[in-house]
Amino acid sequence: MTRMISEEAYDRRRKAQWLAGEARAAGVARRDMLRLLAAAGGASTLAMAAPGATAATGSPSAAAPGIVKPLPADRFTIRGTNAETEFASLAETGYHTPVSHFFVRNHTSTPRLDAKTWTLKIWGDGLRGGPREFTLPDLKRLPPVSLTAFVECAGNGRSFFATQQGSPVSGTPWTLGAIGNARWRGVRLGDVLRLAGVSRHAVDVMPRGLDADYVTDDGTNLGRVRRPLPLSKAMDDVILAYEMNDAPLPPDHGYPVRLLAPSWVGIASIKWLGDIEISTTPLYSPWNTVFYRLFGEAYPEEGGPVVTRQTLKSAFELPWNARLQAARTHRLTGRSWSASGAITRVDISTDEGTTWHPAHLNDKPRTSSWTRWTTPWHPKT
Repeated sequence: MTRMISEEAYDRRRKAQWLAGEARAAGVARRDMLRLLAAAGGASTLAMAAPGATAATGSPSAAAPGIVKPLPADRFTIRGTNAETEFASLAETGYHTPVSHFFVRNHTSTPRLDAKTWTLKIWGDGLRGGPREFTLPDLKRLPPVSLTAFVECAGNGRSFFATQQGSPVSGTPWTLGAIGNARWRGVRLGDVLRLAGVSRHAVDVMPRGLDADYVTDDGTNLGRVRRPLPLSKAMDDVILAYEMNDAPLPPDHGYPVRLLAPSWVGIASIKWLGDIEISTTPLYSPWNTVFYRLFGEAYPEEGGPVVTRQTLKSAFELPWNARLQAARTHRLTGRSWSASGAITRVDISTDEGTTWHPAHLNDKPRTSSWTRWTTPWHPKT
């Protein structure tokens, strides 16, 4: 029987261990943390951007290095190794974001993997026995599970810190399009861990991708992208996905198998999964100590909370700086989403918050997914 602990209790213990120096003992010294932050451009108010992100303004006609699928200019803005969806283009799609419109967040480049030779290794002192390996056919023999969930980069909307609040921050200047909502099919991570022999003493799991090592601007090799999860999350709703929108995962989205951690920031949903470490002590990586944490004057010197769950957001599906004709009724559309629960009501204000009225919801509210809505607007002038 696997011993479960609450995420709140786990987070308190992790924080205590960090302050006691256990994270540094694991290889993340404070001087290294500050150096890596500087090398990755993250020593700023919010160090939530994954390393390798650039601060380019976006070049809609350029090709993103290392991305396989086509990136037409009317659907994507290229941001370094990433491709941001033009949020307004989602108005032409349905509830599930098609691959043709789904944003891409790459730390390096998309690897080309062969599903026939691919294996997933489960290892670590959190197993009762030795390491176990699973092939794709092994996973597909387990009971399948399907769910609809959004994947959203932790920094989605980051550019608004500068444009709306006058507080420029480092990292990829996403606007609204670092999100997509898809139907995923795979197997529960918990089922795989039980088969592998997870111990009742295990507390953390660390999935790691098969993309190339990430090397900072100063030449520090941080290895392959990896980020730990508490066992309580791993055994709950996390799946190992091998299908996206009823088709095999595309290369840019994690083929042949990716982790899918509903409601958590996108970095938790490791693509191109290669191995998972199971540990009886908390695990650390640059992606939960140096990156994807909160830094700045409002937080302790060693850093604030590790970013986990996503936040509530709403957005109109309108082109940037859209101009609408006065004295006629417009049908405005948009989407709202939250990691804390289903969206059951959306109120709209078109007069800077003086008055509000409910929008019409187009979808049945679901957890870990978004709700589309419509509202009429008749500007007088």
